[in-house]
Amino acid sequence: MGEFDHRLTAAWWALRIGLGVGPIITGIDKYFNKLTDWGMYLSPLATKIVPVSTPTFMHMVGVVEIVAGLIVLSRWTKIGSYIVLLWLLGIAVNLLTTGMFYDLAIRDVEIAIGAFALSQLTAVREQVKAKHGAGAA
Repeated sequence: MGEFDHRLTAAWWALRIGLGVGPIITGIDKYFNKLTDWGMYLSPLATKIVPVSTPTFMHMVGVVEIVAGLIVLSRWTKIGSYIVLLWLLGIAVNLLTTGMFYDLAIRDVEIAIGAFALSQLTAVREQVKAKHGAGAA
């Protein structure tokens, strides 16, 4: 492979922007609840385990999401995509334990697969870049 294929570059950027900006937007909204009432998605099991109120917990979740999105958009895209992957799987498990929202859990697993794809594309992109110099990728 001489250089990173331009078609893969377009896919890489689409995933990077989507998986970077999405968590930032939803993370910020954990403070405003304009997109939805985020607290309703918190499992009753989680509310028993977590020693803080639901709004406080969702604010902490928002910080994690914002940071994860920023890492995806930074030069550490591969690490950030793994963080988003794990975070989304955690959200899916939480949703499954609510006894409802199964559709959202499946959606989050699908988005997590997209985060995995971003990590793999980034690994190849970095490998090509290292092999052929900074201008190749």
